[in-house]
Amino acid sequence: MHPPEPVMDVAHLGHVELLTPKPDDSLRFFRDVMGMTVSGAQGDSVFLRGWDDYERYSLQLTASKTSGLGHAAFRTRSAQALERRVAALRADGCEVTEVTDNVGHGPSFRFRDPDGHVFELYWETEWYAAPDDRRAALKNQPERYPARGVNVRRIDHFNCLAVDVRACRAFFERTLGFRCTERIELDSGEEAGMWLTATNKSYDFAFTKEAHGVPGRFHHVTFALDSREAVLQAADTFLDAGVPIETGPHKHAVQQTFFLYVHEPGGNRVEVAHAGARLVLAPDWKTITWTEAERKKGQAWGLRTVESFHTRGTPPLPGEDAP
Repeated sequence: MHPPEPVMDVAHLGHVELLTPKPDDSLRFFRDVMGMTVSGAQGDSVFLRGWDDYERYSLQLTASKTSGLGHAAFRTRSAQALERRVAALRADGCEVTEVTDNVGHGPSFRFRDPDGHVFELYWETEWYAAPDDRRAALKNQPERYPARGVNVRRIDHFNCLAVDVRACRAFFERTLGFRCTERIELDSGEEAGMWLTATNKSYDFAFTKEAHGVPGRFHHVTFALDSREAVLQAADTFLDAGVPIETGPHKHAVQQTFFLYVHEPGGNRVEVAHAGARLVLAPDWKTITWTEAERKKGQAWGLRTVESFHTRGTPPLPGEDAP
């Protein structure tokens, strides 16, 4: 009996929308400190990109009364793939809504996961065309290296918080064909974390346990840098810019990402990271499961995870201080 044919209809993470109650300060952070390029604006949103993102943008920054995730979007591998995944979502009982007034890409289809986060699928997209003053010397590079701030290369992944991590994992595996590369299971049998991929990257997004039982919250978005040294240099950039570092630089045990976490002015957690050569090339990869005892050992080289990393998310809880 052969296993089911894998579903490869989702191509990659396209962009995330972050909500911010301090839009001007958040924009300055992502443009001047992170080194991203503004590539458009519409209504209450500004669109930004890393210098090696091939699409028009990877971050939508939207003015709001609070912080958190507006939505996260994935591009499919074809128009037919988009149709198949929308049909699968609807067959699973999921309400799917078409959105047509998008910046930078064609019609999209929005839905919610079991925890209430908003996701989006799309196919048609606008490839970034750099203006003359942003054009790279090499034609296979979308944009000139910014030489500004952290100089983030591209969007890498994001992490949502969830009340029921296992239910969310099953949903994405069942409807969109994501593969789980690593997970955390507590002694109680509860799933406390899962890392999913649609590509040969070790993960495109993750879900971890929400500490307060509040659904729909967000943990962080991650942008990729070229090397571990670039992460160390980012630490100095944040220091000079007066941006407090929450934790890192250090190496995660799960997925082995070399990491550094800060909070942008609107309150959302942001990671800059180097994932190294962690690719999942095996088509029959066996999910790695970490136990509660193993995770209590801390990160890869022994750094204890700071308490705020487990308890803070966005939007903030009532009475919770801003980071």
